[in-house]
Amino acid sequence: VQLQASGGGLVQPGGCLRLSCAASGNIPSTSVMGWYRQAPGEQRELVATITYIGTTNYADSVKGRFTISRDNAKRTVHLQMNSLKPEDTAVYYCYVRYSLSTYWGQGTQVTVSS
Repeated sequence: VQLQASGGGLVQPGGCLRLSCAASGNIPSTSVMGWYRQAPGEQRELVATITYIGTTNYADSVKGRFTISRDNAKRTVHLQMNSLKPEDTAVYYCYVRYSLSTYWGQGTQVTVSS
């Protein structure tokens, strides 16, 4: 499985961005997809996850601002990010996990700055 992330960029505080991640290969119904992020000098942080049937989970720091979704037919996962803050600045990585294996996308930079 290969993952291709897109949608990062530079945005002002309070703005929004939508990240997308497309997977190649078969993604089983046991899979969990999601996003991590890593800011400079920080550990990688779980942002949001979504199961095949749409059950979601969010980090407390993004609840109410970010929305994760997935399209199983298209093998994509998206992260809608609203009300962005400077502390959301990081490289965002998508992933898919199943059968005890985790596959990662290449990362996309999100910078929130005025």
